[in-house]
Amino acid sequence: MKQTMGRLGIGIVFVASLLMGAGCGGIGKTFYLDLQQKQTAAQYLEPEPVRIVIETFEDRRLEKSRLGLRTHLWGGVSYFNVAGERPGDVMAQALADRLKTRGWKDRAWTVRVASSGAVTNLNDADIVISGQLLDFSANAKSRLFSTVVNTSSKMVITARNLGDQSVTIRGVEGAQRDTVVWFSEDDVQQLLAATLKDGIDRFLDDTTIEQKALRPAR
Repeated sequence: MKQTMGRLGIGIVFVASLLMGAGCGGIGKTFYLDLQQKQTAAQYLEPEPVRIVIETFEDRRLEKSRLGLRTHLWGGVSYFNVAGERPGDVMAQALADRLKTRGWKDRAWTVRVASSGAVTNLNDADIVISGQLLDFSANAKSRLFSTVVNTSSKMVITARNLGDQSVTIRGVEGAQRDTVVWFSEDDVQQLLAATLKDGIDRFLDDTTIEQKALRPAR
């Protein structure tokens, strides 16, 4: 009898702990997500002789103060934002990092990110890439025994080819969803980083570099 009661007590404690892990009351805390990913090395060590400058993306999201929030099971919320609180800078740096390591055709490219608000010296670039960030969000909703995480992104990327003054514009959007039992803010960070990577992959698949100009892929 004592052994049975002991097991019952352990079971109650376990279930209570599980419920708390599934989503205790929110305290309004903001969690800052680091979306910088380790990039694999390019198969060509020498970068291509094309100078690319990436400008900070313009943040045109309706909600600019945060990426989203987590709704806790027992009430209350906590919030998500990027480290530095400037998603436009994160977008530009993520694209630059990718191009420096495995850009078009898995090659390394000469890329630099322009300082926020700085005017790009056109004599130092062949291609200037800028963008508008229309959506970049991460939300989580805790429920009994699990938490559902949703991320999404939508952006317009513009490349100005300074040699012939042509322009290439591409819209990129995507969304991902995951359900976890034991929730951690790392789950949101990883899913949003994957969403960002997917958007960059789509942009690279849809474009190419020809004669020092960015063109639509054929």
